[in-house]
Amino acid sequence: MSRIIPLSEVQKHNSKKDCWVIVHGKVYDLTKFAPEHPGGSHIIHTFAGKDGSRIFDTIHTPDIFDKYTEDAPLMGTLDPKDVSEKKEEDVVKKGEKPPLDFLLNAFEFEQVAKNCLSAPAYAYISSGSDDEVTLRENHSAFGRIWLKPRVMVNVRDIDMSTEVFGYKMSFPVLIAPTALAKLAHPDGEKCYCIGAGNHEIIQIVPTLGSLTVEEITAVRQPNQIHFMQLYVNTDRKKTESLVKRAEKCGCKALFITVDAPQMGRREKDMRMKYVPQATNQEDHDQKGNRGGGTANYLSSFIDPALNWSDVEGFKKMTNMKIVIKGIQCAEDAVLAYKHGAHGIVVSNHGGRQLDYSRSAIETLPEVMDALEKCGAKGKMEVFIDGGIRRGTDILKAIALGAKAVLVGRPIIYGAAGYGADGVTKVLQLLKDEFRTAMMLCGTTKVKEIDSSMVSTKSLHHHYVASPNIDMMEYGYQPFSKL
Repeated sequence: MSRIIPLSEVQKHNSKKDCWVIVHGKVYDLTKFAPEHPGGSHIIHTFAGKDGSRIFDTIHTPDIFDKYTEDAPLMGTLDPKDVSEKKEEDVVKKGEKPPLDFLLNAFEFEQVAKNCLSAPAYAYISSGSDDEVTLRENHSAFGRIWLKPRVMVNVRDIDMSTEVFGYKMSFPVLIAPTALAKLAHPDGEKCYCIGAGNHEIIQIVPTLGSLTVEEITAVRQPNQIHFMQLYVNTDRKKTESLVKRAEKCGCKALFITVDAPQMGRREKDMRMKYVPQATNQEDHDQKGNRGGGTANYLSSFIDPALNWSDVEGFKKMTNMKIVIKGIQCAEDAVLAYKHGAHGIVVSNHGGRQLDYSRSAIETLPEVMDALEKCGAKGKMEVFIDGGIRRGTDILKAIALGAKAVLVGRPIIYGAAGYGADGVTKVLQLLKDEFRTAMMLCGTTKVKEIDSSMVSTKSLHHHYVASPNIDMMEYGYQPFSKL
C-alpha cells in the first residue's frame, strides 16, 4: 500500500538537493531526475515542495515517471486531507467556436485557436523573434509570386500525389515537427498523427513533443510513414539513444535541425513567461532578465557546437535518410550535399530565430540554381517551410523546385480548436485549394509543375510592414465580419 504523505512533509523537500514534487496526488522525489529533464532543471525546481500538476499536464503524459522509476521514485500519495477542492483555471480556455464545417481556410483556424488557447500557450505558438519581420515576411513573400495560368488543357483527372524518399503521399505536404502539442490539445501529437494518416501524408515527429515517439507512432494507421526531427543534445549518448528509438519505431528519415545553436528572442513568449519564476533566489538572473520564455527553458540542452563534420557521424549512427533542416543560403545547401545529406529543408525556423532573415520561398530559387551548378539537382530532396497558408503557396513552392512543403502552425491551430478533426480539416482545405490551383494552372500531375507557371520578378522586392500589420486581416474577409 502506498505511503500517505502530509503536505507539510512535502513542503520540507523544497531545494535543488532535495526536491519532491506532487503530480496528481502522487509525490515523487525528482532530485536526480531534474538535471536530466529535457526542458531543463529550472522548471522542476520551481515546484520543489509544491504541486506541479497543472504545468505537467500541458507537456507530459500521466505515465511519464513510470519510465524513470530509478531517477524519479514514487515516495507515496498525498494525504487526501491536503488536496485542495479549489480547481485551478483550465490551461486551455473553453472559448466559443463555430462549427468545424464553417471554417473555409487556414487563417480562420488561428482565430479560433486564439480564443481556445491560454494566453501563454498562444504566445509561445504564435511568436516570432524580435520585431517579427521575418515571421510576417514568410507569408508575405508568397504574395510577390504571381501565377501564369494555362487554358484549354484537359484537367478532368488531377493526380496530386508525390513521393518523398520513395514513400508515396496523397499531396506534397508534410506535418512539420512543432513542439509541445499538448499546449494545443490534450491528445498532443496524436492529433497530428491521425490527421496525417487520414490524408496519407507524413508526420515529422518532434524531439520536444509532448508525447514520445513511441506514443505517437503507436496510433498510426497501417503503412503510415513517420520521419523524426532531431535537436542534437550536448550529451551525444542521449542523442544516439533517441535516434535508435526513432529507428526502432519505424521512422524513415532524420531531420536534423541546425538553425538553433541559440534560441531567438521571442518577446511575446518571453513576456508571458509560461514557465513560472522559481522562488529560489539563486535561480534568478541578478541583472534583471525577465527570462527566456518557454522556448529557452526547453532548448537548454541543444549543442551549439554542432557542425558539418557531425553529418558523417549521423550517417553511421542510423540507416534513416539524413535531412538538414534550417538551410538559409545557397552555400550551405551545397555544403549539405557535399557532406552526404540526403535532403535539406530551406527554413528560417518559422521566423522564430534570426529576424530579418529571408523567407524560405525567396531563398529556394538560389538554392536550386546552386545545386544544379554543382551537379546535385535531383540527387537530394529539397523541402521548404514557413508561411504556407494556401494551396497556391504549395504550388508556388513546387514550381520553384521544392519536393514538398512542411506545414506547422495551421496544424497546431486546427488541433487547438477541434483536435484530430481540426487537423484533418486543415489538410483537406489545403488539398482542395492545391487541386484547384493545379486545375486553373492547366496541370494534372505534380511532376509537371515547374517554374514556367510562376513569375518571380517581384520576389526580391522587400518592404517592411509595421509590427501591427496582420496579414490575415487583409488577405481575406474574416468569418466574424460576415
